[in-house]
Amino acid sequence: MRSENLPVANAVPDSRGLNLYEADPDFDSLLSIYLPRDLYAHLRPRLRRLGALAGSALDELAATADRNPPVLHYRTRGGEDRQAIEKHPAYRRLEEVAFSEFGLAAMSHRPGVLGWPKPMPPAAKYALSYLFVQAEFGVCCPLSMTDALARTLSKHGDPALVAQHLPGLVSQDMDELTQGAMFMTEQGAGSDVGATATRAVKEGDAWRLYGDKWFCSNPDAGLALVLARPDGAAAGTKGLSLFLLPKDISGKRNSYRIIRLKEKLGTRGMASGEIRLEGALAYLVGDPARGFVQMADMINLSRLSNGMRAAGLMRRALTEALFVARNRIAFGKRLVELPLMKRQLLKIMLSAECARSVLFYASKNLEEADNGNDEARRRVRLLTPLLKFRACRDARKATGDAMEVRGGCGYIEEWPDARLLRDAHLGSIWEGTSNIVALDVLRAIRKEGSLDVLLQNDAEVRKASAFAQTASDAHARQAATNLYYAVAAAILKQEGEQLPRRKLLSELVRTHKLETRDPYAALDDAKFEPLLDEQPVAA
Repeated sequence: MRSENLPVANAVPDSRGLNLYEADPDFDSLLSIYLPRDLYAHLRPRLRRLGALAGSALDELAATADRNPPVLHYRTRGGEDRQAIEKHPAYRRLEEVAFSEFGLAAMSHRPGVLGWPKPMPPAAKYALSYLFVQAEFGVCCPLSMTDALARTLSKHGDPALVAQHLPGLVSQDMDELTQGAMFMTEQGAGSDVGATATRAVKEGDAWRLYGDKWFCSNPDAGLALVLARPDGAAAGTKGLSLFLLPKDISGKRNSYRIIRLKEKLGTRGMASGEIRLEGALAYLVGDPARGFVQMADMINLSRLSNGMRAAGLMRRALTEALFVARNRIAFGKRLVELPLMKRQLLKIMLSAECARSVLFYASKNLEEADNGNDEARRRVRLLTPLLKFRACRDARKATGDAMEVRGGCGYIEEWPDARLLRDAHLGSIWEGTSNIVALDVLRAIRKEGSLDVLLQNDAEVRKASAFAQTASDAHARQAATNLYYAVAAAILKQEGEQLPRRKLLSELVRTHKLETRDPYAALDDAKFEPLLDEQPVAA
């Protein structure tokens, strides 16, 4: 008998083909809280279909795109100096599913996406994107930037500029679609955006931009928002203006070049590069004295999307870990029956569920804020950096811990664990490192008074708020961490009024993250073990 035909004893459980929506029954229940009943019913079959794709075809496409990064070509084969980024067909197919088939960048801006007669609320967009990112992280970057650019342009752009460019940004036709990007980072102006050196020179009704941008994801996007300093403007962020930069002008390439593409730890299928602006034609967006404030719209929406991606990565990691633990036999038992494994799984679940609840609570408040609710606006202003800060840090650990459940195979690139771990590290860097975002939490508290409208009926939130109000910059991360887990526990408790299992999750968070305990005393998690079945629990 040939050796390849021999059965493998106790093979590593393979989750390929798992429907990631059906494998997560609590997600379906949770959406019934955050979505209007009719929209919830309308989206369920679409979510089920996307869950099936995410666990099979999209996951395989993502792995292929990850192994075949984009290539920058500088000339056409006829000798014309015209740059083009060649993306692998697997990545192109992922773009089609996200932008065209599911309309993830368009659904917040126009009716008709997925057959729904109105623009969809943020919770719907994040629910679908949360599933998509469990298969592919990289595409969610241009997806988020296209969505955020459409929002920022609509809010601040000249009506003629909006009329010209918005239809392309919200198109589901791949031939008509205009993807978005933002070019902000410079070598001397990373977190310190006020040090931006890119120049803007007035020319008639438009402007010419000169300078280098150091880290530009989706660098061949059709449109990008760029921060630049008009000649003679003040130093710091107050002197920055916001500009809309088209890739092409009247069918010809605009005056900027992609110097090179980056070799990255993760999101390898999605291009990131360096841009040199050589008198590129651009158009002023909004008030020239409020460029950074206006750009903050795009940054904050991208940060919320970043939190969504961290939540999705943790959920995929948890799904993989639970699948292996339920199906792998060791020492005569399923892994999920072993006491230490139970604790490891519960800790991964804690991080994943905190991020998910804060995400959907924030998305509900974003909808209310867009409808004119100022208290909701102040809540979103604080929840966004909270989620971006803590969930992205938790995702790095949760994906690593989940990799261990699969053991040595988890470290091998042919399984999804390694890619999840690599992609998770981007979240803590993109749109602001942990220190910058933690300081932004304090800024939201000090300048917006956001704590006053944030779940102050909860005792733990009040305690965390009291510390955050007096925290120095040196303790910004501690203050943000305390506040995040207190808020997450309070939201889970609220959800638990309708879904008792989430009340038990709230207790898990309070026990492990908020209560003072003796480090030498054993913590009994037996009452939380029913959570590992992911089935409803008694009220």
